[in-house]
Amino acid sequence: MAGSGSAKPLRVALAGSGGGHVRQLLDLEPLWRDLDYFFISENTALGRTLAERHRVAFVAHVALGQARLGAWFTMVRAGFANFFQSAAIILRRRPQVVITTGAGAMFFAVLWARLLGARIILIDSMARIHGPSAFARLAGPLAHVRISQSAAAAAAWPGAIVFDSFKALDTPPPAKEPLLFATVGATLPFDRLITLVENAKRAGLIPERVIAQCGDGGRRPDLFDSVDNLSFAEVQDVLRQADFVVCHGGTGSLVTAAQNGCRTIVVPRRFARGEHYDDHQAEIAELFEARGLAITVDDDADFAAALATWRSRTPKLATRDPSALLEYLRGQLQP
Repeated sequence: MAGSGSAKPLRVALAGSGGGHVRQLLDLEPLWRDLDYFFISENTALGRTLAERHRVAFVAHVALGQARLGAWFTMVRAGFANFFQSAAIILRRRPQVVITTGAGAMFFAVLWARLLGARIILIDSMARIHGPSAFARLAGPLAHVRISQSAAAAAAWPGAIVFDSFKALDTPPPAKEPLLFATVGATLPFDRLITLVENAKRAGLIPERVIAQCGDGGRRPDLFDSVDNLSFAEVQDVLRQADFVVCHGGTGSLVTAAQNGCRTIVVPRRFARGEHYDDHQAEIAELFEARGLAITVDDDADFAAALATWRSRTPKLATRDPSALLEYLRGQLQP
């Protein structure tokens, strides 16, 4: 499908909601940077940072999990807005290919693009270890190519192929500053995480300087430096410096911390607490803990124990290596 000679470059839509979904698309930049590309995303801090360098069209946040949490009206209202926003974007830009990493806010863009003849490549989240995401199950029938990042998840998703891009590194950890960075991610506030850090700081368990990114409308304690949101570039800069990272169970936060050799403590958002639409953050936390890259906590006692454990352990580094996936996708974009 890629052009040659004087032919116009392929028009590609890169569709991913906030956080790790967008960051997985950014990992594929060698594939799309010379094409006629644009992003479809949500108006989050990461989305706004993305728009500083790339063409980005925003759609309203909508997810089936909103109904699970009792917010039916919110889901329906956002769904109507998203439906028409997605239609306008696809009808105006007419992508020939859509590469999507989900999640729910991208469904209508995928639907409209498929109806207008675009080729759909769906890459499910690396957070889905035991089975495909709800987005993958719902949008899967629209996709020409289905890619999972877990063999177990692919086995439960008909027609899926597997590319596990996660790779441990032998590189020694870089020198760090006495700094703890607490981040709730790019989408929602997460006061329980901020309170765990605040309690440990008050108890004298964190002598390091603390910077906290608390989310729009989240608690901002006076005990340490705090902001609502940071740009993606600012987050990367802080992570290069921070010895400790306390984060939610988002893939973007965890992968970036692993790439920077941080001592990572993860507080997964829990569905039973009304903190997220499901428990996929517990799955990704389980993966990172099993590989020695993070310690999962839920309460003050867990958090104190994790701090003590990390002070006696050397952190490991890991990253995404999408080279095999990139080679496969290049083949998918050929005539």
